[in-house]
Amino acid sequence: MDDAAAMREALAEAREALEHDDVPVGAVVVSPSGVVVGRGHNRREADSDPTAHAEVLALRQAASDAGTWHLEGHTLVVTLEPCVMCAGALLAARIPRLVIGAWDPKAGATGSQWDIVRDARLAAKVEVIAGIEANAAAELLTAFFTDRR
Repeated sequence: MDDAAAMREALAEAREALEHDDVPVGAVVVSPSGVVVGRGHNRREADSDPTAHAEVLALRQAASDAGTWHLEGHTLVVTLEPCVMCAGALLAARIPRLVIGAWDPKAGATGSQWDIVRDARLAAKVEVIAGIEANAAAELLTAFFTDRR
């Protein structure tokens, strides 16, 4: 599965968050063989859980599927640049590759505000590919927040 196809899967997940009034962020984890093994969308409102971010939920499902938390060789694909918590989860899972739709200039931790996933002090060396389906990801978020203002 190429990055654009994986991002379209993540965008479909993001749209599911709208069903329970969560911020529309979606994520998928793609195995080294190109199969989606983890899916998630924001569920903070639905679950009353501050850690129920799309990335964390997708990583949990992928680790469960793999039977290990070591997800070397996998790729995390997410519609919005991960926050500090999610960047840490990505590193903890040993994910070597991250694909981002839209940058998060307010709270992004993988290249905009901070760059945790490539911080030499953490021996972090995650490859970051940004801008895949960026307009679609940004439009989904813009519409969500415009409706609330």
